[in-house]
Amino acid sequence: MSATDAINNILRGQDAEVTATTVTTPLDPLDPSLSTDKPTPDTPKFESKRRLTQKGTTEILRYPVAEIHDTTDYLQIKVVRYKTIPVNSGEENKIVGAPGSRRNSNKEESLATIFLPIPSAIQDRNSVSYQSSNINAITGAAVGGIQNVMQAGGDLLTSPQAALENIKSTFMNAAGSTINAAGGESRIIDLITKSLASQAVAVFGGNVSVDQLLARGEGIVFNPNMELLFNGPSLRSFAFSFQMTPRSQTESDAVKSIIRTFKSNMAPQVTTEGSGSLFLKTPNVFELTYKQGKDPHSFLHQFKQCFLENVSVNYTGAGTYATYGDGTPVSIIMNLQFKEIEPIYDIDYSSTEPGPLANPDRAFKPQGVGY
Repeated sequence: MSATDAINNILRGQDAEVTATTVTTPLDPLDPSLSTDKPTPDTPKFESKRRLTQKGTTEILRYPVAEIHDTTDYLQIKVVRYKTIPVNSGEENKIVGAPGSRRNSNKEESLATIFLPIPSAIQDRNSVSYQSSNINAITGAAVGGIQNVMQAGGDLLTSPQAALENIKSTFMNAAGSTINAAGGESRIIDLITKSLASQAVAVFGGNVSVDQLLARGEGIVFNPNMELLFNGPSLRSFAFSFQMTPRSQTESDAVKSIIRTFKSNMAPQVTTEGSGSLFLKTPNVFELTYKQGKDPHSFLHQFKQCFLENVSVNYTGAGTYATYGDGTPVSIIMNLQFKEIEPIYDIDYSSTEPGPLANPDRAFKPQGVGY
């Protein structure tokens, strides 16, 4: 064996001794004291992740403790105080909120911020309400005539004589239009007769409408002129389910605090005014945001401010009662039901409309699918 081979064997022996003396018991990955400055020769250096923080937040909670950091996708839930319409709008005695005034605000200081993993089933549903409306030609002509008569009496106080003449003329025109819409005087008389007949038989328990009399006698019915009309917007609801299995004392404390935070902030607040039982204050508001690290999610939908309507917690998430030594259940399922405070409007998808969007603190920044 050459001198070079002998030196190499000695060096390999020294490397083996160093490796054997530096291997230690694996560290708990959830231990916040985990050091990344002293890697062992056998282990590559661990790239630490910066923990998420929230400026102006009284309390920051997260689950899982180690897996949510500044490079992961997660659901951020901020708890903020409810602002009444006058306070939120900045106008005293105002009781009607402006559209778009209940958007999330990153400038709002939160009472608590909770970081949770994005649930396995997430979805949004935007809906508006419509209802069908019926009106026959005679009713339509009569309504239009009545509106014309009312408009003709607009000068009744300033010029009574002229207004009365105008009303008389308009009324005659309205009556003529209604008769023409019905098909002439004979048809009007026939319909009045059938209407009186249907009311008369109702006295004896009969239930016959004018439409039924027309259908039976002449095989015709009123044209309903049916049309679907916009009825109003709807408020969106969101349901989330989180299964939590604490793996350390740190996570056990975090889970307990998260559940307590949701329950306490959804509860109505007792006031000291009067006898102390006269009024209740509105619970706190929740601002939900899907996040990618520090930034809002680039695709998923956004939320407006929400109230938490329901919290249900199943402390036997594994199907049987089992706890750790300190009483913490082994598996917990937490279900949350949120509902947005205001509907979604078209201006929530545009940054050029006037109103609340003129305020840079509330300006909508187009991103992803929007609301």
